[in-house]
Amino acid sequence: MTGAAQGMGKAIALRAAREGAASVTLADIKETEGQAAAREVEAEGAKSLFVAADLRAGADIVAMVAAAAEFGGGLDVLVNNAGITDDGLTGGPQTLDSLTEEQWDEMMDINLKAMWRAVRAAAPWLRKSDRQPAIVNAASVASTFAYPGIPAYSVAKGAVKLLTQIMAADYAPYGIRCNAYAPGAISTPMLMHSIDTAPDREEAIKLTSGPHLIKRLGDPDEAAALACFLASGEASFMTGATVLVDGGTSAWRGNG
Repeated sequence: MTGAAQGMGKAIALRAAREGAASVTLADIKETEGQAAAREVEAEGAKSLFVAADLRAGADIVAMVAAAAEFGGGLDVLVNNAGITDDGLTGGPQTLDSLTEEQWDEMMDINLKAMWRAVRAAAPWLRKSDRQPAIVNAASVASTFAYPGIPAYSVAKGAVKLLTQIMAADYAPYGIRCNAYAPGAISTPMLMHSIDTAPDREEAIKLTSGPHLIKRLGDPDEAAALACFLASGEASFMTGATVLVDGGTSAWRGNG
């Protein structure tokens, strides 16, 4: 599981342990937080391994998958959760013309290319699994709607939605299901950084959670519940789907 040191990734790892996962491998660039999260997963009853990985580096992704497969005696589920927003990378909101080419490429590497690299590395292991193998990707409500300040993130997440469908088609012959979860505004460190660095914090809160019909930010565990469902045998007739957990924002796109 990538991006597992905090936020939704950590919540998914903890819920997977609570729901009976035998082993959980957490990967992140943040080593201190990642090691601490792994200890929390162990406290929930699963064997846990933390792997330090920079998702901009293809070699790190290959090593991450190999370590997870060795640790777990194979690989049944890959969760591509990691991501970063434009402001998280650069320190503030961006527009298409304010991003440098290097920043654009880095956003695509982390949010999109890393998923392809991870799936390519994991596919041989997933094909060997006889325990309903699955891939779960992090999309976003920004896969469908444009949000000011995060153009590269939105473009990458839109591509994740289609990439998930392509994965589903490619891996269906091997019994591997591929789905994505698409959160709205979830109270993760990444989102709170976006809000706190916005020129107008109150306007940023209104922009992110205002469209929710459920008038609050989502909790990471609410997204984790969906991700773990998609990874489980309970979703055995689902593949190629991008499922919203967005507080109702796509039902109306208002801003109350």
